Amino acid sequence: MAEFTTIARPYAKAAFDFAVESNNVDSWLEMITFMGQVASDDAVVSMLKATTAANEAADLMIKIGGEQLNENGQNLMKVMAQNERLLVLPEVSVLFAEFVDAYKQQVDADVISATELNDAQQAELAASLEKRLGRKVKLNVSIDKSLVAGVIVRVEDLLIDGSIRGKLERLGNQLQS
Repeated sequence: MAEFTTIARPYAKAAFDFAVESNNVDSWLEMITFMGQVASDDAVVSMLKATTAANEAADLMIKIGGEQLNENGQNLMKVMAQNERLLVLPEVSVLFAEFVDAYKQQVDADVISATELNDAQQAELAASLEKRLGRKVKLNVSIDKSLVAGVIVRVEDLLIDGSIRGKLERLGNQLQS
């Protein structure tokens, strides 16, 4: 939702800037990712919607966060609760992760393969993508036997379809034209 992104961006950016300044980017990423997952739980969403007092909502999130939240993370929950923005925590989590990826000059690549890729194949694919994209690549590999053979790679807006199924579909489209 575009509205949630607009609301979440300032919180994600402020948290990211603070994390960079305090040299705690990785721990903040873990903390915000965890809280984003908590805030996307249906039971938690219901409790947050039912809670009218900001301090009660903040206390709820801080109790759920437990040891995952440091003092600064607790302060973020309090500020978001005061502004009635705790429901956008999942989007804050996504945006924060994007800021971290850009900061570290890394990108996630979703790889769908017809067969399981061994470590050497994954390393070769990652190296090839890193060369093409100019950034460090983290592969998220899954298997889809309906591809017949080959792989599909998705990186942000880039789609590389090297599957037999994709090639057959393109060939069929050309023949119909």
